[in-house]
Amino acid sequence: MLLYALGLVLLWFLYRWFKESKRVPNREDKYVYITGCDSGFGNLLARHLDKLGYQVVAACYTEKGEDELKKSCSDRLMTTHLDVTDSDSVAKLAALIKTLVGEKGLWAVVNNAGVATPCGPTDWLTVEDYKSMLAVNLYGVIDVTLSVLPLIKKAKGRVVNMASVYGRITPIGGPYCISKYGVESFNDSLRLNMVPFGVKVSCIEPGFFKTNITNTVVLKNTMMKIWDRLPQDVKDDYGSGYLEKIFETMDKKLDKMLDRDLMKVVSCMEHAISALHPRTRYSPGWDAKLFWLPLSYLPTCITDRIFLNRGLKPKASVQ
Repeated sequence: MLLYALGLVLLWFLYRWFKESKRVPNREDKYVYITGCDSGFGNLLARHLDKLGYQVVAACYTEKGEDELKKSCSDRLMTTHLDVTDSDSVAKLAALIKTLVGEKGLWAVVNNAGVATPCGPTDWLTVEDYKSMLAVNLYGVIDVTLSVLPLIKKAKGRVVNMASVYGRITPIGGPYCISKYGVESFNDSLRLNMVPFGVKVSCIEPGFFKTNITNTVVLKNTMMKIWDRLPQDVKDDYGSGYLEKIFETMDKKLDKMLDRDLMKVVSCMEHAISALHPRTRYSPGWDAKLFWLPLSYLPTCITDRIFLNRGLKPKASVQ
């Protein structure tokens, strides 16, 4: 019976491998629009797709990002400035892309732009901290998608949204998880809405990878600024050494958790763009597959206990 079950599992994996190995034809005629190409996943994806022959529109936030990307790619790749929090900037680029793609439409949009700061316990933050991150991580995703969705529908193309395992479970305070839960929900509703039009929508949910978003220097500097502006009564609740303990935890644990192989994520993004039968969700990283996602299916009482036992306790903690 066990061998029979293992045989069925093996057959299923072989079938999935065969199905997912098929690629769309004529990639050299297909335009792909990627946000957040200054560094990290977006930058690597733009260069990877350029080598594969796609017509890439790489949107960067900085001139430096544009210049460096141009130097490492072919003349096919076009770089351009984009601020995803500025609807005028989004609309202007959408109009440019419309003239580029013509009647063929846009094959894919990859919503990769994102930020991880400001961050910290919920009672350290203001509503403006939430607004600034949601403007990039959630509203930017929605704005960019809607701006080119008619072009995607024309091509019966793809929408690829960068979320996170933190869109499936919330071990930390602040706006990051909220923004990624929002991306997950937008992704799910869009996927269902677009099925009648032949558009496929995929969500990328990576674990911890070494990018600018997980740069401990940036995270520490941001948290220090937030700590300095806190009222004294909040600082007293947490204790004078709380911030230093957070930094020690970052130094001891975070860097060890980070996966340096960004191609694990980029390969999933590329598959969502080029596979004839893309997955609805991708979870690159062993921490995502073996820890975060299984944890997300456990009862809340269990996950709460795990996070509370592993987390730092404020000075005024009653437990």
